[in-house]
Amino acid sequence: MRDADPVRLVLITVSGEPEAAAIARALVSERLAACVNIFGPIRSIYRWRGAIEDDREVLMLVKTVAPLLEALEKRIRALHSYEVPELMSISADSVSAPYLEWLCESVAAPKRAKSKRRKRA
Repeated sequence: MRDADPVRLVLITVSGEPEAAAIARALVSERLAACVNIFGPIRSIYRWRGAIEDDREVLMLVKTVAPLLEALEKRIRALHSYEVPELMSISADSVSAPYLEWLCESVAAPKRAKSKRRKRA
């Protein structure tokens, strides 16, 4: 296992599986996340505007890298239905080398084919 300081696990709760799937597909297709796991339903008990709430939600576990956190948060806020979405980033202590390589390749911008430039005479 290698030190994985740049690897982040981001926890997000959403209203249901359709919302989770839509957000997950956007994050992966836009290369802001390598993978998103969707768990649920879960039961969440929390305080909101002075009242104790008890709701069914879906939990998302997003795998990404630290340099993408700001863009990831901005995108989640744009897609999320909650006024105050849960966005909690946890640093991974260690990650296997092959998984780390795959994760980093998955969030990297696709490599462009080198264009051949013709010299003008």
